[in-house]
Amino acid sequence: MAYKNKTLNNPGMSIRFLQTAKDTNGEFLEMESAYNSGSTEPPVHYHPFQTEYFHVLSGEITVRINNELKIFTAGESFVTKPGEPHSMWNSSEKKTVMNWKIKPAMDTENLFETLNGLLKDGKPVQKGLKGLLQMSLTATRFSSVFRLIMPPFFIQKVLFSIVSPFARLAGYRAVYPKYID
Repeated sequence: MAYKNKTLNNPGMSIRFLQTAKDTNGEFLEMESAYNSGSTEPPVHYHPFQTEYFHVLSGEITVRINNELKIFTAGESFVTKPGEPHSMWNSSEKKTVMNWKIKPAMDTENLFETLNGLLKDGKPVQKGLKGLLQMSLTATRFSSVFRLIMPPFFIQKVLFSIVSPFARLAGYRAVYPKYID
């Protein structure tokens, strides 16, 4: 379970919870995220019901919002609105640190803990059959807070409803209790 100052670390970035859903009565989740230098663009995604607020504390971040590329540097802020496709990464040679708020919080912290745990355990979360099996469950479970733009959501729903029973039979789970301690 997320709590103030809990830090999630993976090869590309770290997230430190500043205020959790519990701390804010679900109004928002606040984090400090640090992006390692030279990262690559993650999959473009959107949040169907949440607004994200970012403030660059140090370094610079490359952001794709609605397929437009922008670079934000220390002292600058930007917002992503519900349903707005975006991705961000640090293509610079220095570490980037940002303050990040998500309103409302919903269960976003559980998604972050789950993905971080999967990455740390070396479980596939993107490519190949094993990645599809895992993501069919995790993406369905967290579809209220996170959706990939490709393939379109209705196709994901159909595909994942077909694949999910096989994923469960193979031992995969949407959420693993050990990741949400």
